[in-house]
Amino acid sequence: MLCALLVGMLCGVIGVYIVMRGMSYIGHGLSHAIFGGAVVSSLMSINFFIGASVWGFISAVLINLATKKKTIGADAAIGIITTASFALGIAIISKFKTFTRGFDAALFGNVLGITNADLIAVIFVTLFAFIIVLVFYKQLLFATFDYDVAKYYGVPVIWIDVIFSMTLAATIVVSMQVLGVTLIAAAVVIPAVVSRLLTNNFLHMLIFSTIIGGFCGLFGIYLSYYLDIASGASVVLFSSLLFIIALLYSTYKGRITRTINIRKNKFHL
Repeated sequence: MLCALLVGMLCGVIGVYIVMRGMSYIGHGLSHAIFGGAVVSSLMSINFFIGASVWGFISAVLINLATKKKTIGADAAIGIITTASFALGIAIISKFKTFTRGFDAALFGNVLGITNADLIAVIFVTLFAFIIVLVFYKQLLFATFDYDVAKYYGVPVIWIDVIFSMTLAATIVVSMQVLGVTLIAAAVVIPAVVSRLLTNNFLHMLIFSTIIGGFCGLFGIYLSYYLDIASGASVVLFSSLLFIIALLYSTYKGRITRTINIRKNKFHL
């Protein structure tokens, strides 16, 4: 329960920067890329968190570089990098069958497989991510909304990208056991999108997304127990339900606001 709560909060806070940068596809692609690193780490008997994190960090840097290339489409470059890494993982599993963490759990999540080491890693990465957001709040905010202007005013955007890529990679690595590779992207994006529908204030969005992410992680685990389904699927389905509710609310609120404005205009006329 604690692990699901922390993973939800972690994905929520990181997801805000992903969504506001228009990089939702990176969360999806990077999760698939890290799967390849996890399998290679298992094959080489390297510590899972170290091996997968290094692989994920390199993949994130390559993806960031790909998004800035104008010669080829960013989506094409990202597709090549992430799909190749994911395919490598599948190929190794089919050949050697040595992926000890469980293929189904890696793909769809299994919170019952959490170990003490997994929980410690989640706590460490969560604290690390929150410290990064607090320390580099202004720089991350500036680089998120206007990369070129931030660079012009002396913000070390390259280092900010490196730090953010490292944090994102670590987030996906520690979330794999709970959410699964195929569902991490949704868990990262949905809380941020829901909070965006509720507020236009960035700080409020950051707070709302963290709370929503934690709530979805916690309640999703309850649902997975009673419905007897994979934990990752349960968390994402519950998050999707909240998204639909928030979307309906924002649509209704928008109509009410437009109606009030029209009536005011008629009154002035």
